[in-house]
Amino acid sequence: MIKIAINGAAGRMGRRLVALAGLDAELQLVAALDHAGCGLLGQDAGRVAGEAEAGVAISSSLEAQADVMIDFSVQPAVRPAVRLCRDRGVALVIGTTGLAAEDEQAIDDAAGSIPVLTAPNMSLGVNLLFTLVGQVAKQLGDEYDIEVVETHHRFKQDAPSGTAMGLVKSICDATGKDIVHDVKHGRSGMDPRNPGEIGVHALRLGDEVGRHTVSFATLGEEIQLTHKANTRDTFAAGALRAAKWLAGKPAGRYTMRDVLGL
Repeated sequence: MIKIAINGAAGRMGRRLVALAGLDAELQLVAALDHAGCGLLGQDAGRVAGEAEAGVAISSSLEAQADVMIDFSVQPAVRPAVRLCRDRGVALVIGTTGLAAEDEQAIDDAAGSIPVLTAPNMSLGVNLLFTLVGQVAKQLGDEYDIEVVETHHRFKQDAPSGTAMGLVKSICDATGKDIVHDVKHGRSGMDPRNPGEIGVHALRLGDEVGRHTVSFATLGEEIQLTHKANTRDTFAAGALRAAKWLAGKPAGRYTMRDVLGL
């Protein structure tokens, strides 16, 4: 049985991870972590998640020995989690988005000692979409305009979403475009489309879990590839699958494409 710790256990995603981990016979929840100011410290993680008691209290420190940690917290909490896992020899799955360059460097450094899997989106469907949009962009070429539109709930912190930028990166990697110079974030005023650019737009609406659409259009036709998440369980299930895959792997940096064999 794989011993799992969840960082950000009191948050929306953390609660679903706790709930689904409790239903998985291959996993044992041994730690549920959140920040020191969290008002739910000391409460049973299962109860906080709306499920039966898990026998694990939400805590701000990792006392138990875990095989793998899943981090769905906030950007400032990522580097402390990376250091903790590196020092304790715990494999780490990171689903937190909006990471800074310093976070990425810390992850790269830790991957020399432990296995670390990062993904802007843990959905299996989205990770297939990453591959598809690159293939389509490469085949169609610059005669087709590319626009990426992402929609999330009103509470989401970062924009554009990590998933949207993951889609952009896949397109850039496949076509040789530059993710800085060839990407346009929004438009206003007298601002016509430049040939070959990739437009990116972020919408924040109500309780939308997550919708991503990549449009490819030229004069006369348009192709749209869309992924819509109807529940956060989509991401939680993918993260748990990634955690089970990552446990026991050699040190290194991995992605969901490794998990899916893409």
